[in-house]
Amino acid sequence: MQPSYKNIKTSCAIVIGLDSVQGLQSARILAQRNVQVIAIAKDPKYYSCRTRVCQDIIFSDTNSEELIESLIALGARLDHKAVLFPCQDESVLLVSRHRRELESRFHVVLPAPETVELLMHKASFYRYAQKKGLAIPQTFILETRDEAERAAQSLQFPCILKPSFRSPEWNQYTSQKAFKVLSCEELLSLYEEYHGLADVLIAQDWIDGVDTDHFTCNCYFDAHSNPLVTFTSKKIRQWPPETGQACLAEEFRNDAVLQETLRLYQGVKFRGLSYLEMKRDRRSGQYFMIEPNVGRPTGRAIMAEAGGIELLYTMYCDAIGLPLPENREQKFTGVKWIHELRDIQSAMYHWRQGNLTLTEWRRSLRGQKTRVLFSWRDPLPFFCALLSAIPTSLSSRERMSYQERQLYQMDQMGGDSAKRNTQISLSASKS
Repeated sequence: MQPSYKNIKTSCAIVIGLDSVQGLQSARILAQRNVQVIAIAKDPKYYSCRTRVCQDIIFSDTNSEELIESLIALGARLDHKAVLFPCQDESVLLVSRHRRELESRFHVVLPAPETVELLMHKASFYRYAQKKGLAIPQTFILETRDEAERAAQSLQFPCILKPSFRSPEWNQYTSQKAFKVLSCEELLSLYEEYHGLADVLIAQDWIDGVDTDHFTCNCYFDAHSNPLVTFTSKKIRQWPPETGQACLAEEFRNDAVLQETLRLYQGVKFRGLSYLEMKRDRRSGQYFMIEPNVGRPTGRAIMAEAGGIELLYTMYCDAIGLPLPENREQKFTGVKWIHELRDIQSAMYHWRQGNLTLTEWRRSLRGQKTRVLFSWRDPLPFFCALLSAIPTSLSSRERMSYQERQLYQMDQMGGDSAKRNTQISLSASKS
């Protein structure tokens, strides 16, 4: 028997992709603002599906047309037009492509369909950036083996290899979003292994820098592309190493990153939630765009909220015509954001490599923090994640592959001491 939603007296929020970090955070944030939340998830066993903040959780394949069927069925049972919060790239694309079917029952807060497609796929984004003179690293788009060979002859090493779009097949095969490549031979080998999992692969110059040289900007743009909210931050640590996602970050003022973010999104007449990651090259000081995220909350949306910025609630209010919240200007209080389990993994890795001490780790955690998993009001997802810890782990194949590349790099650089440390770690993982 389908549940009734007659007790929902106002527009609710539909969080699509509860089985993700950003899905859990979005549901919690909106519920704290007294917005009633209905969530949709693909994996009922995922830790965040144990949250208690949702009015209801619907299980549906959020990566396929089944999502649209579920939304249409849900919309027929709602008395008020709901606001969609897709939290994963596949869901954003599906909602965008089926917006005509959904807009009678839902507020779809997205830019034009062609803008979503342009920015969602890295290949089209990098072509656009090259045309508009935006700051990106030297980039090669690899659709064939011949193009991979030409890129291998032109790039400086190390370089980076990543998919234009991470398909479900890619995510099933690997948790890595990108690879640091150390030689021509490795680039071609990785191309052969991974090109079947993505329509297009991207090869780029490696930007020299450390974790703290990564900067981000979260925004919300209204229907006229006015930025109603902006929030800049930087990484402190990430997992997996070098090519992963932030596991510890902090609020940080960076006007250069903010201006480039506004330049990109206002240039395409953007509407909705947006995010841009940039990296500063330590040798030149120049900032380069790494990639945009469009139409969805990101993991660090909760850091903006902890810093006093109503990012998601601003979108909700703007969508249904409520007065906008007052707290929309960044105050730079230095709030931090931590993914508890992944940061422990990252800290342990850097400690074993000899570049992070226990004192330095504790110092990095000082100050006001917002946690990804743990919440006193909603503790069960944290304990379920703690028991499994599966979403935060590299597979043994990926861990060995990464460490072997580290050995190769150390050998190329002649770093004997660092190489011995890596060999010790590699031997331990084999045993």
